[in-house]
Amino acid sequence: MSDDSYTEVTNQSWFSRIGGAIKGIIFGFILFIIAFPLLFWNEGRAVKTYKTLKEGGGAVVSVLPDQVDANNEGKLIHLTGKATTEDILTDSVFGVSDNALRLRRNVEMYQWKESSQSETKKKLGGGTETVTTYSYSKEWSDSLIRSSSFKKSGEHENPGAMPYVAEEQTANRVTLGAFTLSSSQVNRINRFEPLSIGSDTQSPESLDSRMIRQANGFYLGENPASPQVGDVRIQFESVAPTEVSIVAQQNGSGLRPYHAQAGGDIELLQIGAHTAEAMFQKAQSDNTFLTWVLRAAGFILMMIGLSMIFKVFSVLADVLPFLGSIVEAGTGFIAFLLSAVLSLITIAVAWIVFRPLLGIILLVIAVGLIVLIGGKIKAGRKARAVPPGAVPPPLPPAAA
Repeated sequence: MSDDSYTEVTNQSWFSRIGGAIKGIIFGFILFIIAFPLLFWNEGRAVKTYKTLKEGGGAVVSVLPDQVDANNEGKLIHLTGKATTEDILTDSVFGVSDNALRLRRNVEMYQWKESSQSETKKKLGGGTETVTTYSYSKEWSDSLIRSSSFKKSGEHENPGAMPYVAEEQTANRVTLGAFTLSSSQVNRINRFEPLSIGSDTQSPESLDSRMIRQANGFYLGENPASPQVGDVRIQFESVAPTEVSIVAQQNGSGLRPYHAQAGGDIELLQIGAHTAEAMFQKAQSDNTFLTWVLRAAGFILMMIGLSMIFKVFSVLADVLPFLGSIVEAGTGFIAFLLSAVLSLITIAVAWIVFRPLLGIILLVIAVGLIVLIGGKIKAGRKARAVPPGAVPPPLPPAAA
């Protein structure tokens, strides 16, 4: 064993595993139940977002940003231009400043990190033996790593606090031509770039005598080329005035979310010059992607829940490890099939509410899967009912 690794062997009895599996049934049931409203809600959200964007695409008006037209008050407008500000953002601790939409201070500390890798083997009688190897490495991290929970904390100790914390500022007034952007809109302009520290910027030695000025920040430590645990690097980045495209409701000289009759709100912002049509197409694509992500999340949540509910059967069978593995594979397959069928049925029911025609088609597919699974199970039972080598009864004679 090297100085930067540690191996631990733990054992768990069969009775302890059964107790854990029984407790897991409760948590699994909770996950199983949560999956249904998640899947149902996601379909309603997807339909409302689709209809909202469809409505917005037909109502949007493209305007020039150089003046506010009172005739467009309350309308959904699209405009492209350069988001600018006259504000000078200044870091409160290090004095770094820039004419920017946003200014961010990033703080990282060089620390020990613990990683683990486990291998569990089943033993005759239902117990398990787990061999866990803990390894240690050093890396830069923007959050404090608590070394007190390490298996070998005494030899891999991190500082108890970060000397400085990350900080971000946003310009108070950002304009796009004659229009003023809200703080939430400015916060969506996230094209951060490293901010070079000018040669006239002095190291704040009053904070710490070891502070070293670098190209885009400061270094707290003896030697940046050879970092030690506890060293800190502070770097800055900013969002310079940049071209953006926005789709939102005109509200005086401001822009706010547009509430569509379909029930959703529209407020689109992209960096760069984009047509209204392209922005709505991207928003629809994002909606489709999110819909499938949440569908997959609901399915996986349901399958994990069912697997935890069925876990007790494989643990009971683990008295003979090979038998437990067979049962585990079987219950896993059943959990997969049930999750697929129940997810389809849930989505179908949601579609019957939100998309009636597609919902009925999906429900027919789900019922077909249930019939298919039932037929396979029934055929398997009949096959097991005929003894090996037995001759099946003759067919009745055909009618003359």
